[in-house]
Amino acid sequence: MQNELNTAIRAAIEAGSEIIKIYSDPNADFKIEQKADNSPLTIADKKSNEIILSFLNQTPYPVLSEEGKSIDYSIRESWEKLWIVDPLDGTKEFIKRNGEFVINGVPELGVIYVPVKRTLYYGLTGYGAYKIENIDAKPENLSAENLRQFAIQLPIKREKRPFTVVASRSHLSPETASFIADLQQKHPDLVTTSIGSSIKICLVSEGNADIFPRFAPTMEWDTAAGHAIARAAGKEIYHTDRQTPISYNKENLLNPWFIVE
Repeated sequence: MQNELNTAIRAAIEAGSEIIKIYSDPNADFKIEQKADNSPLTIADKKSNEIILSFLNQTPYPVLSEEGKSIDYSIRESWEKLWIVDPLDGTKEFIKRNGEFVINGVPELGVIYVPVKRTLYYGLTGYGAYKIENIDAKPENLSAENLRQFAIQLPIKREKRPFTVVASRSHLSPETASFIADLQQKHPDLVTTSIGSSIKICLVSEGNADIFPRFAPTMEWDTAAGHAIARAAGKEIYHTDRQTPISYNKENLLNPWFIVE
């Protein structure tokens, strides 16, 4: 699967390079639309989706993308392997221009790129999970193996720190707040970090946070890439029983409530 990992890395970097042009232009028109679920859609979502598909469509695997058309389960249920893509995860954060949005590639392998910080996370089962900062955004020169010499393997060994919970900036539900309050009883030194998009999963994967509870709606494409990176780093995304991993390509693409640890 290393060839596929290389393809995903290049797709993510190329898409990130394109949308950062829109993000960095103070006069840019994001052309914000409202989708059927009232979530925002911008021109950057569309452009990044087109770029990512141009790479992934060269592989033998079908693509399930947030910005693509819905594909009936009667077709999807026969797919043994597929790409699950969120071309711009954190559209609300993108619109706010706070930098907390990422480019999701694909739970066997996953790629997440943070364009504003030029930070790439990637992982593959049996290969490991890695983080590289200040990446040179030239996709034709990129491969997982070439990047490995500059990357940090995850999780990163850290000095002793307070027990850290990472939570959603835009979607902190009462149930999540209650869960965090219960953790506070067990960990009096607990600190909470709020941040947008699937960077939260990456923080747990790299060891900068201990747990990420999400008791609010998400879709499979919101977690697939991060889940692959977490697994490659020795972490997992569980149902709230903290034992059963969440799964993908279900008939209903809505994720259950989950905990990353």
